[in-house]
Amino acid sequence: MIQAGLRQRVTVLVAVALTATATCTYAATYKPLLHGKHWVAITGKPLGASAGARIFYQGGNAVDAACAMLAATSTMWDTLSWGGETQALIYNPNTAEVIGINALGVAPTGATPEFFRDQGLRYPPATGPLAAVTPGTPGGLMVMLAEYGTLALKDILAPAIEMADGYPIEAGAVRSIHRSRKMLAQWPASKAVFLPHAGQETETPGVGEIFRQPDLKATLEKLVATEQAALARGLDRKAAIYAAYDRFYRGDIAVELVRATQEAGGLITLDDLDRWQVHIERPVSTHYRGIDVYKLTTWVQGPVMLQALNILENFDIAGMGYNSTRYIHTLYQAMNLAYADRDFYYGDPYFPPEEPIAGLLSKAYAKKRAALIDPDRNDPDIGPGDPYAFQRGRNPYLQQLNNRQASTTTPADAAPDDEAFFAGTTTIQAADEEGWIVSVTPSGGWVPAFIAGRTGVGLSQRMQSFVLDAAENPYNVLEPGKRPRATLTPGMALKDGKPFLSFAVQGGDAQDQNLLQFFLNMVEFNMNVQEAAEADNFLSFQLHDSFGAHKKEPGRLAVNESVAEFTRKQLSAMDYKVEVGIFGNRDRTSGPINAIYFDQTNGTLQGGSSHHGDDYGIAW
Repeated sequence: MIQAGLRQRVTVLVAVALTATATCTYAATYKPLLHGKHWVAITGKPLGASAGARIFYQGGNAVDAACAMLAATSTMWDTLSWGGETQALIYNPNTAEVIGINALGVAPTGATPEFFRDQGLRYPPATGPLAAVTPGTPGGLMVMLAEYGTLALKDILAPAIEMADGYPIEAGAVRSIHRSRKMLAQWPASKAVFLPHAGQETETPGVGEIFRQPDLKATLEKLVATEQAALARGLDRKAAIYAAYDRFYRGDIAVELVRATQEAGGLITLDDLDRWQVHIERPVSTHYRGIDVYKLTTWVQGPVMLQALNILENFDIAGMGYNSTRYIHTLYQAMNLAYADRDFYYGDPYFPPEEPIAGLLSKAYAKKRAALIDPDRNDPDIGPGDPYAFQRGRNPYLQQLNNRQASTTTPADAAPDDEAFFAGTTTIQAADEEGWIVSVTPSGGWVPAFIAGRTGVGLSQRMQSFVLDAAENPYNVLEPGKRPRATLTPGMALKDGKPFLSFAVQGGDAQDQNLLQFFLNMVEFNMNVQEAAEADNFLSFQLHDSFGAHKKEPGRLAVNESVAEFTRKQLSAMDYKVEVGIFGNRDRTSGPINAIYFDQTNGTLQGGSSHHGDDYGIAW
C-alpha cells in the first residue's frame, strides 16, 4: 500500500476475492473514476485527451474526437508516429453494429524471406527503413473520419498542427530520445527533429522544451489545403477528405516519402502506397456469461482473448478467488493455449492460406483445449491444437504441426528483451451521448524512428512481426503486399445488445493478457472500471513474442508484489519461474489500460485509466 501523502488517491470499498474463501478488502485507486453524461475522451497523454475534449466542445462526435486524439498522439510521439498503423473498433448506434477498421500497413515490394535471409537475418530488422511497412495511420484516420465522423479534416488536424508548430515535450518522449540518440543520429531527418542541439553537450531536447517539427507541420497543412480546395470546387465533406487521402498516398507527399526511404535503403515504392487500402471489416466475437465480446480478426492477436474466454468458461473463475494460486495457474494455462494457436494460425486473412477462425473460436474446441490443463503443473510444451476438426476443411499443416515443437524453439543466444515484449503503442477511447463509441490501438513509428525526409513522418517498424520460416507460422510468412500479424487489439463488449464496455491497452504481446484480466475483474469480481484498470495483473512469457528474436520463455511468470509470498511459493512448486514486477515496477503490473463502461441504469459513461503510464481521461 502506498503511504498516505505520497500520491493523491481515491479509496473505494470493493469486495475482492483474494482466496477461494473470498475475503473482503479495501482497494485504493490512484486515479478517480471518471463520470460523464455527454462524452468521455481518454488516451495516452494529457495533451492528447485535451485534443479530444476540444473536438467534443466543437460539436464533434466520438469518431471526430478519436481522430483528433490519434493525430495529436502521433504528433507527440506517444510511442507512435504518423507513419505507423491504426486499428479500431467502432460502435455505430444507427445500425447497432460493431465495425472493424483495418489500417495496418503491408510489406513493400521486394520484402521477401530470401531478401532478409541473404542479409543473415532470422527475422526482418526491428529498426530503420527496412523495418517499415507502408504507413497506415493517415489512411485509417481519414477513412474513419470520412465514413463515420461529422467535422472537416481541418478541424480534426488543428490541434496536431499546433503541436507540430511547437509543444512542451514530455518526460517520456525525452527519455526515449535520449536512449536512442546514437541510432537517431544516423538518419539525417530523424537527427534534425530529435537532436535539435547539435554540437552541444546535450543534443536531445529537455523536458518542457518547445519541440518543433516544421516538416510534419507542412505535411499536415498540405492535407488540409487539399481538403479545403476540394470543398471550394464543390466536393462534399467525404470526397474532400478522400482528396487529402489521395495526396498522401499518391501525390507529392508520397513521392517524397518514397524518395527518402529508398535513398536510405528502404523498399517502399509509389505503387505500394497507391495499392494499399483501408479495410472496413466485420470483427469476430464470442459470448461469455451473457456478454458479447468483440475483437479484430487474425491480422492482429485479438482472437486470443476470445479463445481464452471460451476456455475459461469451463471453470468457476470467481470461485477460485482473485489472484489466488488456482486463478493465476488456470489463466496462465488458458492464455498459453490461446497464444500457442496465435503463434501458428494467425495471419493476414486477405492472403492464403485461410485462417481457421471458425474452429479457433468454437466452444467445442475450447472445451477440448481446456481439458489439456493440468491442475497441478505448468505445461512448458503447450502447442497449437487442430481447430480444423471443429469447422469445414482439412488441416493442410497437420504433419508440420506435429513436428513444430523442435523447429521453433528460441535460439540459445537469444537474450531476454522485455522492452521488445512490451514494445509500445498508445490507446484511444471515446464515446458520446448519441451512442458512438471508438476503441483504437494505434502504433508504429515509435522512437527510434526513421523519419522519411521532408515529410516529417516517422515510419513503422512492424515488418519485424513477420516470420521468414513457414515452419514457425505458415499463415504469417513475409510476402509483398501482406500485413504482418500485429499485436494491436482494441476491445468492445455489448450486453443484452447494448454497449457494455470499450477497452484497450498498449504493451505488445502483453495486451490481451492484460485485457483478459481487466475484463474478468469487472465481470467476475465486480470491480468498477477504474479499479479493474489498476488491479494487479500477472504476465506469461510462454509465447513467441512478436518482436526482435521472437523469444519464448516457458514457465516465466511475472506477478505483482501484492501476490502473497505463500502463493508465489506454491506457483514455484508448480514449475513456474516466478518474478515480482515488470520493468522494475513491483507494484504496477496492470499495463496502461484505458476503458469506458456504459451505465445503462443511469444513462451515463464511466471512464477508467490505469496508473501505469501517462494515460489521461476527460469526461463531461
